[in-house]
Amino acid sequence: MTNTSIFKESPFKTQISFHKLIESLEEIALSDIDYRSQYAKSLLNEIEAFPEFKTGIDDLRVIEKNKTLIKYLLADLFPTALTKNEIKAVTIPFQNFTFNFSDRFTRILDEAGIDFDMTIRDFDEDQMYILSCILILNTYYKKNFEISKPLFYDIPTNKGIIKHYRILYNADFIEITPTPTAPNLTAADIDLLMDNYDNIELWKEKFPVESWSLKGFGILSLFDATTESAISNLKSNLLKADNETNNSDSFETIFRSIFKIPDLKVGLIMYNEEENKFTKPPFNNNQISSYILHDQEETVNCQQAFFGCSLTNLLEQQKPFTISDVAKFSNQPENEALGTHLIKQNIKSCIFAPVLKNNKLLGILELVSEQTGQLNSINANNLDLLLPYVIDTLERYNIDLKNQIEAVIQREYTAIHASVYWKFKNEAQKYFHTSSPTNQYIFKEIVFKEVYPLYGQIDIKGSSQHRNDTVKEDLKNQLQSVLTIFEHLKSSSPLSLLEQRKFEMQSYYNELEAELKADTEQQIQNYVQKEIHPILKNTRVDHDGQNLIDQYFTELDSKTGLFYHARKKFDDAMSIINKKMAYVIDKEQIEAQKIFPHYFERFKTDGVEHNLYIGATITPTQTFEMMYLNNLRLWQLQTLCKMELEHHRLKSILPYELDVTSLILVFSSPLSIRFRMDEKRFDVDGTYNARYEVVKKRIDKANIKGTQERITQKEKITIVYSHQYEEAEYLKYIKFLQFKKILEPTIEKFDIEELQGVSGLKALRIKVINTDSNNDKYTYHELLTELN
Repeated sequence: MTNTSIFKESPFKTQISFHKLIESLEEIALSDIDYRSQYAKSLLNEIEAFPEFKTGIDDLRVIEKNKTLIKYLLADLFPTALTKNEIKAVTIPFQNFTFNFSDRFTRILDEAGIDFDMTIRDFDEDQMYILSCILILNTYYKKNFEISKPLFYDIPTNKGIIKHYRILYNADFIEITPTPTAPNLTAADIDLLMDNYDNIELWKEKFPVESWSLKGFGILSLFDATTESAISNLKSNLLKADNETNNSDSFETIFRSIFKIPDLKVGLIMYNEEENKFTKPPFNNNQISSYILHDQEETVNCQQAFFGCSLTNLLEQQKPFTISDVAKFSNQPENEALGTHLIKQNIKSCIFAPVLKNNKLLGILELVSEQTGQLNSINANNLDLLLPYVIDTLERYNIDLKNQIEAVIQREYTAIHASVYWKFKNEAQKYFHTSSPTNQYIFKEIVFKEVYPLYGQIDIKGSSQHRNDTVKEDLKNQLQSVLTIFEHLKSSSPLSLLEQRKFEMQSYYNELEAELKADTEQQIQNYVQKEIHPILKNTRVDHDGQNLIDQYFTELDSKTGLFYHARKKFDDAMSIINKKMAYVIDKEQIEAQKIFPHYFERFKTDGVEHNLYIGATITPTQTFEMMYLNNLRLWQLQTLCKMELEHHRLKSILPYELDVTSLILVFSSPLSIRFRMDEKRFDVDGTYNARYEVVKKRIDKANIKGTQERITQKEKITIVYSHQYEEAEYLKYIKFLQFKKILEPTIEKFDIEELQGVSGLKALRIKVINTDSNNDKYTYHELLTELN
């Protein structure tokens, strides 16, 4: 008898009683069938000393003391011939109280161990209370409320395998009656309960604790539903989102239940059809891994994946490949590599099963055991139950991955910013609603009218000249290195051709003293590869000469065949600056979007440029006011200050010293932007608006009017504008940031030289204070407070 976890609260005041069974025996005792009558009379005579068997047992110790007699009393319900097969016991439904177990039930509990607590899976005390109330509604009030959810016990074996048993209750020998404290339920009460299954307080109000009498006993029957339950659990696990997916232990527990192999382990590899490679599963650490790939790289070529072993069944016939004895398998020469690989992982039997959908390989499921013969071609048939769910999961993963890749491509490689995504989405929805095989939908152009542009850039000063200088330095060093080698070769080789080549290389070297021409680098590259390298590779030289040649070839870039030292330092410095500047503005953009949602894009060239567009048409769900534009302009100026400071901090660690210049273009007239379908990006729309684009392309190379001085200078921000009111607005921002010790006191004002088709531009120029003291951001409202 188990009585370890009887629920503390129940609508029932329970009495174990065999009165219905005893009444049945009394009828049999009066029957004409002699052997049945004698048996019943004898049994009734035995239990006569225990009137509580009929009136009701309150003290559960009575059951324990008289369990043999009770077994005889229940003999018709628990036939001896079936006791080793049936899993039965006497119980009170929905309470953890059982006794009079069949032999098979007893063996199952003995294997589970003394610490096993036999509780119903996924059912708490509240649920049990409600189910007891429903039993009252169905028996006393003659309702027919069905709960089809199956109830399970999960019981371990002595080998550690979890087995799942479906629970069935027989309540034929139970009598349910109300006590004086039981409320009499109306139809309205029952309707209310019907609509509030999860409201435990309501159920306890209508069915107070111990307000009903339960007299009698129930019969608990179990049947082994391990396979069906394990498959259901597998399906539930595989349907979970990636961040909810259980680790490999959960999957292995399920597979162990089905295969009845305690040490079974599960692995998986995915197949990448485009690259013809197997890859490890896309799960986190400690989750499903791979025993085929094991500690290899994340991807491996299919031709190498099985170590040269011929797995015809697996890849060609698309059938599971089983090895029941890995040691025996590895003794065959063609299988030695795979066998050794498995033995190193202490794998002694295994199954590798292809996961296929429409004859298309999605991956390979791996089952392995450390016991010889545990996995074989016979129990491989169990995979027929499991593979459909694995197939659906891998197919779903591939679809989800494809969608995520498309999302990344859209986010990282196209100009569809989150602020305007809604309009593209609306147009796409129209396509799905109206397009058909006979009605081809024509996509409308995406246009946003009456938006205000903001443009800014932080540019690497003199990048083209620095690039040319580093290219020249590498070319000169390479030519000088070859000339040094040729000087050594001249003493050990009679080739008169060496003098000719030395003369030609010296001529190229002299050319590099002048301005670098567009094709000089290509000419020298072709010359060195076709004329010089063959000599260095084919000429016999002494030990010292060979060392010089070997050292020379180690310094060549593998892609260009040229020296790549000075240029690499320049490229690395450029990359560091661009990444840092892009990181700063991207991070600041998160806060800027809170000012008012707006369109944002940036480009990394020889520096970082950015475009912003703000207006009511971009965010029609919010009311746009000019204050948001002013706030965004202040944000832009502050962000460029921060980028200037970040560059100043970077300068000391750069492999090549580079300065930057910053520029803001002010344009107060609203314009329209149109998404260019051919270029997959936004651009300004209309002839008048094109003036804005012209200015953007030419302004950073412009000079101060009447001078040869560029309008941009290192460590300074240049603000280009056209109108007096724009100057007044930005002077407010500048004075505010000067007050905050971000900008220096000096403000330069000047006119800009006339550009082609553009005249009348003016500029302000201010220097950023190169200290780390103040990096806070300030809002437009703070500015107004300070000025007032």
